Amino acid sequence: MESGEIAISRAARQVTFPARFQVVAAMNPCPCGYSGHPTIECQCGPAQVMRYRSKISGPLLDRFDLHVEVPVQTGEVLLGSGEAGESSASVRERVLKARAAQTERGSLNAALAGNLLHQSCRLDAGSEKLLSAAMERLGLSARALHRILRVARTLADLDGERGIARNHLMEALGYRQLDRQQNQGPVVSA
Repeated sequence: MESGEIAISRAARQVTFPARFQVVAAMNPCPCGYSGHPTIECQCGPAQVMRYRSKISGPLLDRFDLHVEVPVQTGEVLLGSGEAGESSASVRERVLKARAAQTERGSLNAALAGNLLHQSCRLDAGSEKLLSAAMERLGLSARALHRILRVARTLADLDGERGIARNHLMEALGYRQLDRQQNQGPVVSA
């Protein structure tokens, strides 16, 4: 997935094709689909939920930048009569500015690696301590750590900030929902 290529091997021949893509996936919180529902009781036991969630391998899960729980929405929200959010035009402007900042640094955040990743995603001592504690508590891999840093860098870019602030790092950690659920506990601030 990270290489941007796919190799197909048949008999004595191998062919490589470009394959840059983005994966967007969805799943129910449990087999019955009602875990965490405000009005319908979940029929699944903890062992069933763990077995269901364990069908996604750790290495595959590590490759998802964002794990976001989408709660049940009210009819008012679904019908559009709720509170209006930020306009698409406003979001588009912020995204274009963030992308320009990334290009100016020499690489889009998704492609940051090695020294460029460390230069672009510098953290202050307190944030480093927080991230280190989260890695220990959640059992995060190096791949997950790098993805968290890239997401935090993107959040800072969207806010127009030169550096990653603690709130950007906390939000990026918050997007690792499945990591937190697998390790049974919220991230605590250090």
